[in-house]
Amino acid sequence: MAELTIVQGINDGLRTALATDPTVVVLGEDVGRNGGVFRATEGLWEQFGDERVVDTPLAEAGIVGASVGMTINGLKPVAEIQFMGFIYPAFEQIVTHVARLRTRTQSEYPASLVIRVPYGGGIRAPELHSDSTESLFVHTPGLKVVVPSTPYDAKGLLLAAIQDQDPVIYLEPMKIYRSFRQEVPQDWFEVPIGKARMVQEGTDVTVIAWGAMVPVAEKAVTTWAEKGITCDLIDLRSLYPLDEETIIQSVKKTGRAVVVHEAPRTLGLGAEIVSLINEQAFLWLEAPVERVTGYDVPVPMFALEDHFRPGLERIGKALDSVMTF
Repeated sequence: MAELTIVQGINDGLRTALATDPTVVVLGEDVGRNGGVFRATEGLWEQFGDERVVDTPLAEAGIVGASVGMTINGLKPVAEIQFMGFIYPAFEQIVTHVARLRTRTQSEYPASLVIRVPYGGGIRAPELHSDSTESLFVHTPGLKVVVPSTPYDAKGLLLAAIQDQDPVIYLEPMKIYRSFRQEVPQDWFEVPIGKARMVQEGTDVTVIAWGAMVPVAEKAVTTWAEKGITCDLIDLRSLYPLDEETIIQSVKKTGRAVVVHEAPRTLGLGAEIVSLINEQAFLWLEAPVERVTGYDVPVPMFALEDHFRPGLERIGKALDSVMTF
């Protein structure tokens, strides 16, 4: 075991994959000599060389397009997009080619392709560096979408994504890249895609979150536990496929639910989760499901950023609403 941060877990996952599987290739802007803008690929170029860890031009569509060609020819590319706000030039490649490759070829060709995307606010970055547009990819058939919130999951989900036959959008919550450490196995291990993590168990409310919202939600439910209100806290980890069974079983137990995400409210994944709960657990509900989300505006600049992202006060109000309905 090693005590790692999330970004170190990602680095260790890439190192493990490159050392174990000769078909794995890492590519992206500044991933080689510089070790990546967040140092997620630090040391890999020195260890594996520039044919395995490839510095690319600043051309997101080219990075993803080249990755499609690589996977068709038997490689397992792991492409990095520096920030989610930079992924839009590659969006056409992702929805037209990456997501449709297995369908288009009737699975004759694999689509073992991972796109790593740092996302989310809270790091005082300029415009287009703090977007949370995960719903765009969850809504695209043919893609899997995962997001770790712990160092252990960061490595295990990445290795599972690399081995998956489907393309995976691997989201990395920048806000908590280095916020805490956790023991992570040094050998190869996988966290199954499609299975949520029960962070803690309770009886009164189900709280559902992912990415950088998980530790915020954890602080909120800990505060409410001191008031005698206990919560199931679910870290989705896998946004698509979604672990519907864990969500529904929990809501049937607690009768109340709060969904927390920093993406804009309208058509965010939280709306789909509310719909799922209404369809499969409506008769168990003691109160309408609450959503605590970002606002339907671009992520604001530094002075207002903390007001945009869900915090303890807003989550607390939602918990109070479902408990007093």
